[in-house]
Amino acid sequence: MDLLRVEHVTKRYANHTALGDVSLAIPQGSIYGLLGPNGAGKTTLIRIINRITAPDQGKVYLDGREIAPEDIYKIGYLPEERGLYKKMKVGEQALYFAMLKGMPRREAVRELRAWFTKFGIREWWDKRVEELSKGMAQKVQFIVTVLHRPQLLILDEPFSGFDPINANLLKEEILQLRDQGATVIFSTHNMASVEEICDHITLINHSRDILSGEVNDIRHRHGNNIFQVDFRGDREALRMALQEQCTLLEGAEEDSIYQSLKLHVADDARVRDVIALINEQVEIRSFREIIPSMNDIFIKAVAGELKTN
Repeated sequence: MDLLRVEHVTKRYANHTALGDVSLAIPQGSIYGLLGPNGAGKTTLIRIINRITAPDQGKVYLDGREIAPEDIYKIGYLPEERGLYKKMKVGEQALYFAMLKGMPRREAVRELRAWFTKFGIREWWDKRVEELSKGMAQKVQFIVTVLHRPQLLILDEPFSGFDPINANLLKEEILQLRDQGATVIFSTHNMASVEEICDHITLINHSRDILSGEVNDIRHRHGNNIFQVDFRGDREALRMALQEQCTLLEGAEEDSIYQSLKLHVADDARVRDVIALINEQVEIRSFREIIPSMNDIFIKAVAGELKTN
């Protein structure tokens, strides 16, 4: 079941089209990557979903019905541009945002104390925001974004400014929120994090959706039938045996214990025959397909070098 549907949304500013007939469906309980280069239209789409601005054409549906003003209480939004008031105390400000989302004061204080303890910032409750490091300030903003347990979380570059330890802490929290039933829109330029946590993605470029689907399906779909075999034995004999069956791409150092060879098998039906032929010539340690990374796919898709939707 889809929690959020965007249907044929178009948004123009003067002579600029920010979004052109974009549609997507975000399954409930998933982490959905919203990708694209700067200026592609991601932020405009996020603003439309948040009802900060309205589309010129098209509609947005939340939980099966057209999104309405009161639905903002079902959404948690962490923008890329952080917006804490520097002169306010940290706890006071977090409490203020929680109550804006409709949480009773006592419940908000209890939940905030628990989150501050979990994120290691409880001693900063009575400090002013201007005293926080960038990472600490981002922790506070993440907490106030998720505190009211929204159905839909929209996280725009949530790992920006975090060291690896705290980025991993945040990643684990996002995965846990998904497992507890939240649906997450995850906007980022970090393709490694997309592979780690996203179930589906949409790639927007020049205001249009050019690639959508499940992450693993996209990576396998855009593979090029390139394989790597690690082996021990006579490399030249293996190369001679394979040269009529596939295209040889790369070899390893001759003095390594286990050597490697990359090869392209044009016909899927011939892969098993190639493996059998290799097994006759050398001792196989491993044989695996080389799947392109999301970073490679992103670059090729944006450059127009990839067959997309």
